Parts: sequence; C-alpha cells; structure tokens
Amino acid sequence: MSLSKKAKLSMPKQICTHSGSFHADEALAVYILRILPEYKDAKVVRSRDPVKWEESDIVVDVSGKYDSKHGLFDHHQREFFETFSESYKTKLSSAGLVYKHFGQNIIKTLQPQLKESQVDFLYEKVYRDFIESLDANDNGISNFDSEELGVKPKFHDKNITIPGIVSGMNPNWNEDSSDASFDKCFFKASDFIGGVFVNLVKGYGESWMPAKTLVEEAVQKRFEVDPSGKIIVLTQFCPWKEHLYAIEREQGIENEILFVLFADSSGKWRVSTVSVSATSFNFRKGLPEPLRGLRDDELSEKSGLPGCIFIHAAGFIGGASSKETVLKLAQMSL
Repeated sequence: MSLSKKAKLSMPKQICTHSGSFHADEALAVYILRILPEYKDAKVVRSRDPVKWEESDIVVDVSGKYDSKHGLFDHHQREFFETFSESYKTKLSSAGLVYKHFGQNIIKTLQPQLKESQVDFLYEKVYRDFIESLDANDNGISNFDSEELGVKPKFHDKNITIPGIVSGMNPNWNEDSSDASFDKCFFKASDFIGGVFVNLVKGYGESWMPAKTLVEEAVQKRFEVDPSGKIIVLTQFCPWKEHLYAIEREQGIENEILFVLFADSSGKWRVSTVSVSATSFNFRKGLPEPLRGLRDDELSEKSGLPGCIFIHAAGFIGGASSKETVLKLAQMSL
C-alpha cells in the first residue's frame, strides 16, 4: 500500500468533485453520499487537481475514470456507456453512478423501517421516477425526439426544472468568479437538490409504501367482500389507483377489480369505479345507469337501499352513509 493510501485510511473521509461551474448531477451525488453514516462527516473538496483526487476516498464527476473499487465516478470519458441496469438505455451521470452503487444503503439510512423487498422496490422506483431524468438531462438526452417528429414546445420550462434551477445557482458571469464563490453556490445547490431527493424518498417510504400495503391487503381479502372478487374495501383511505394497477400486474389479475370502497374524511362511505388505465376517464364497470345523477331520498327509494347520498351523473363514483349500502351499490352494478 502506498504512503498516500495509508495516510488516507487514517484521515477523515474526503469527497472530491470538480471546481468551477456545476450541474445538478454532481450536486446531488455529493449530497446523497453524505447521507451515508460513513460519509456524513466527510470533507468535500472541489478541485481539478489530480493530487486532490488521489487524496480523496471518492471522486465524483471528474478524473475521466469510472472505477467503483477505487472510488472513481466520472461519466465524461468517451468509452463510458454505463446504464442503471439492462432494463434502461439512459447513460448514467455522476448522480446515477453514485446512486447505482450506494442507492440501496441510502434508502435504508433514510427509511430504516422498510423491509429488504421494499428497499429493493424503492431503489428502482426512485431511479426511474427521479434520478434517470437527471442522468438524461446531463447527457443531453431529450425525453422525446422532438426534432425528428416535428414537435415544438408550447412553452419554455427550463427555469422551473430542477437542473435549470441548479444551473441558475452558479455565480453570474459578472459576479465574483472565485473558487470560494463557486463553492458557496455549489453547496447551496447541493442542499437544494438533496432536500428534494430526501423529501421524495421519505414520501415514498412513509406514505406511498404504506398505501401500497393497504391496497395489497384489500386485494388479498377481496373474496371475503364479495364472491366475485371484483370489489375491494380499503380499511383506511389512501391513494390507491397506481398501486392497484401495479398489484394486478404483479399478481396476474389485470382488470379483475371493478370497484373500490372506502370511508371518506367525514366517515361517510364511497364506492369508486376503476378506470381502464391510470390516465383514462373510462371505467371498467360503471355504477347502475338508471341511478346516475340521483341523490339522497330519491336515490334511496329507487335503489331500495337506505342512506344513499349520491351517484355521480357520469357513473364513476357514489356515496352513502354506510359501508353496507355502498357495497350493495357495487354488487348491483356487477
């Protein structure tokens, strides 16, 4: 082992990225590394000096090398074509590289209550929903082939995208352009995009994943609700649509669930249809057509069910005072 390597082992951890102007990818990469317990107190150096790279434990977005065993995470070299997995075609930026190697431990650190299978699930979801777009942006990959298709944007959104906001945090050309000025702005940008990342992961871990569990339990118990298995009851209201489609795919029961029952914030009950897709207004099965648009006593009289409140004129949702009544409305629809 070289003297420099021995010295490095005895010193506090050090992360190095390049000096000068910065982008969203290395701003995030540095932040998420410092989420990890072993790097939370790491010193961050911004330099293009190879001596500083050699002194550092991890080098991000500079050095012209990708070698995870030696802590080198650059993506600018000509021969670099790394992707997150075989399922993705987007070339990684420094954010994607760091996340690929450390993402699971980062999620475990932020959400220690999650099971291993949940960590694995969120590891890919966070990449797909957040990191990949940063990788694409930094590598100049468009979300669609606008030029080839002749598509022109209706408005400009550069200044409200995260990469655009981070880029705008660099010092202006006619301001102080010293290394100290750039460093100060870099850490401000890193805290900004890192906060967005942490909020996303916490939202998934503390809200999105528990909602998925509730929907899974409801699907599992669907035959206890109705022999057809086409109606589910949520024990507590939660965002359920995205989860339901995913769970159906996972279990090979696509299009089988037709109605979802849940209590609203006032304690009344709702019966909701299930759309044919997440973005469609068309439902798999509607509530009874003769009852659509009716309310209260008129609806109760014509349906023969007590405590009815409404059925929307479009037939996609209805309400009643009790679980038993919304269940009957769903069963009538079947």
